[in-house]
Amino acid sequence: MDMKSGRKRLRTRWRTQDTELTLLALPTTIWYILFCFLPMFGLIIAFKDFKIHGGFLSNVVNSDWTGFKNFEFLFKSNDAWVVIRNTLGYNLIFIVLSIAVPVTLALMIGQLHSGKAGKIYQTLMFLPYFLSWVVVSAIVWAFLSFDKGIANQFLAVLGNDPVNWYMEPKYWPYFLVFMNVWKGLGYGMVVYLATIAGIDSTYYEAAVIDGASKWQQARYLTLPLMKLVIVMMFILAVGRIFYTDFGLFFQVPRDSNSLFNVATTIDVLVYKQLKSATLGMASASAFLQSVMGCVTILIANWVVRLVDRESAMM
Repeated sequence: MDMKSGRKRLRTRWRTQDTELTLLALPTTIWYILFCFLPMFGLIIAFKDFKIHGGFLSNVVNSDWTGFKNFEFLFKSNDAWVVIRNTLGYNLIFIVLSIAVPVTLALMIGQLHSGKAGKIYQTLMFLPYFLSWVVVSAIVWAFLSFDKGIANQFLAVLGNDPVNWYMEPKYWPYFLVFMNVWKGLGYGMVVYLATIAGIDSTYYEAAVIDGASKWQQARYLTLPLMKLVIVMMFILAVGRIFYTDFGLFFQVPRDSNSLFNVATTIDVLVYKQLKSATLGMASASAFLQSVMGCVTILIANWVVRLVDRESAMM
């Protein structure tokens, strides 16, 4: 009993290392308290008819309670189905492509014999990630502008009539999917390349001795060892299935009314509600996004846990 109690005291004793780690985590902790936990008080706006006529706290206190009326508009609105369909539909495509394309390219670059060439390709693919959507929208405009766009100039050379791209909804699902993959490809690929770099080289040496080809090494060695990271990225992506990149769906289509049915998502709708001062409805939409995102990430983790317990996040 004395030995057990002595060990317990040793485990519970505060050490210098604990102080250093606490100080190291303190800035992050303060940031989360100020910008993640304290703003959660504002969720009360989703259940009130929020009016701006003074200070924030007085507005929250004096505004009338509305219950769940702010949530009803999202389902009763004529555009509700379009907005939810766009949000979920695009995200399902993004989740698949954001895993399949970066993993494939990471495997290809990992097989290059020249390390210098691999770094050049990796850098070129990573550069678009640092561009803001405002810059990207300007680049897209340079290609798709009706008067001076490169695309219409090319069509004119071929003898075809110019196309008013920002008035043609049928093209934009392809444009938006391509732009999302192009811009986020580098970041996803870096994560998987880091995973490949962390694999013990002795595995590959043993595979070469056994006569395994490059394809067999990738299929039976690299991919299984990457499974944990791939599953983790999948679960995190599913958790944001009710969120979309505002810049992609607002800046790139330039808020064209003709593209409403193919480019309006929940985030764009929330922004437009904020512009019209319907803060209660905007807060309700954001609150619903958070709740549904939490539910979907728990469901995704539960499904992964049933299939492979070791690959689950919790």
